[in-house]
Amino acid sequence: MLNQRAAELDAADPIAHVRDRFLLPKGVVYLDGNSLGALPAAVPAAVEDAVHRQWGTDLIRSWNGNGWWEAPVRTGDAIGRLIGAAPGQVVAGDSTSVQLFNSLLAAARLRPGRRLLLTDPDHFPTDQYIADSVGRLLGLDVRRVPAHEAPAFLAADGERVAVAAYAPVDYRTGELHDMAALTAAAHAAGALAHWDLCHAAGALPIELDAIGADFAVGCGYKYLSGGPGAPAFAYVAHRHQRDFDHPVTGWHGHAEPFAMSGTYTPAPDITRARIGTPPLLSLIALEAALTAYDGVDMASVRAKSLSLTGFFQECADTLLGGLGFTAATPHEPERRGSQVALRHPEAYPLVSALTARGVIGDMRAPDLLRFGFNALYLTHADVLHAVRELRDIATTGAHLAAEHQRRPTVT
Repeated sequence: MLNQRAAELDAADPIAHVRDRFLLPKGVVYLDGNSLGALPAAVPAAVEDAVHRQWGTDLIRSWNGNGWWEAPVRTGDAIGRLIGAAPGQVVAGDSTSVQLFNSLLAAARLRPGRRLLLTDPDHFPTDQYIADSVGRLLGLDVRRVPAHEAPAFLAADGERVAVAAYAPVDYRTGELHDMAALTAAAHAAGALAHWDLCHAAGALPIELDAIGADFAVGCGYKYLSGGPGAPAFAYVAHRHQRDFDHPVTGWHGHAEPFAMSGTYTPAPDITRARIGTPPLLSLIALEAALTAYDGVDMASVRAKSLSLTGFFQECADTLLGGLGFTAATPHEPERRGSQVALRHPEAYPLVSALTARGVIGDMRAPDLLRFGFNALYLTHADVLHAVRELRDIATTGAHLAAEHQRRPTVT
């Protein structure tokens, strides 16, 4: 029955052809695209050209001749099309941490006199660390309020809140929060909404402009498949750009960068969010990776993502009963991002044994097995194979072998 279901779902997949835009290793089912995306086929040639022709032959002339100077905004606009942002509001470059620090502190500066900064106690650690840092620098009280409680908190105490900083998807469980509702609650209280899109960009429709989001950041190496350490991006809504007062300012964000002025005059548009020289090779790889989305609408990506994650849950419910697994991800489609997490007391050795069989996921302490689903290159047959392998490992005790008990640095 499950075999037939997988075959039928794959046969009806309207974006099945997009899988050919990735260079997937044979014999591997890759369910860790929520940590590092698979290699898009367009990337190797783009990087080779950047190294051998643009750098090797054209040298510094490439800043003008090969569009290096415009790359952060050009790539930002390409990302903007995936996250519901009109051109001129997204810039790519620097790391997620740098983009987060710059935009979160700038957002808080736009609400002087408000002493609270809201964030999620279940936020990714870096988001919490940077919120605390911004709090110390600006003398703000950082209040950790779960996402599902934030609208009520804002309704009761919102007049003291400067910024509500959240993520639409819980990085551990894959639970999806209501971005529009939380943004509206923040605005009703006079606060600003700041979003971390690392586990959402490229995986599901995001309408930043439509919901009135103020600021957002995200990484380029997860669902966008830009490669290890790919540059991050920052979204600054048009209405905030002239007042965007960020702490880390660099010459690339100057109104006249080649005037070489000793005092900073910010550019009047999104380019003021640029800092210094971007990592061009990585930026070129990211720009090439984004072509995997050409001709693909995010509604189709979301529909397939929900089909894949829902089928994974169906397979898990059918095949993993009585083996110690419990669901950590909501079954309701509207509450699910593009990953599924299972709880098990032996999460790490189970993931290690799966990886040894060519089914790659990951785990998060203390007991979560995480499986990310990139709809551009995964199939329902992949999903069924993965769950069957997990069942076999748990049933036979293959994960109890010594080699699966030793944890490496990266889990």
